[in-house]
Amino acid sequence: MKAGPLLLISASLIGLLILGAAAAVLISAAPALAQEAAASVVDPGVLRWGFASGAAAAGVSALAAGYAVAQVGSAAVGALAEKPELLGRVLILVGLAEGIAIYGLIAAILIFNRLG
Repeated sequence: MKAGPLLLISASLIGLLILGAAAAVLISAAPALAQEAAASVVDPGVLRWGFASGAAAAGVSALAAGYAVAQVGSAAVGALAEKPELLGRVLILVGLAEGIAIYGLIAAILIFNRLG
């Protein structure tokens, strides 16, 4: 089995685990936040869509970052096999691919912060 599909599968599984963990946190926090929402003027429907959009931002960005790291990482391993002196440049490219997940996490935090 080639390393490319194995990296893609493992990155996708890690992304799904992160998405499941985010959903579990949101589901466990929903009753407490629903009681707080009843005391404030925020519509519960708005809260529901806000939580869904925040979870989607974090989950989809984690899946996209996993896919990007799998693609860039497999190409990086091939390049390093031929020219080992490219290690620094390759690490920068893999880091840029990982940044996608950080951007999604920041977007989710901003969404949750706006909800109150």
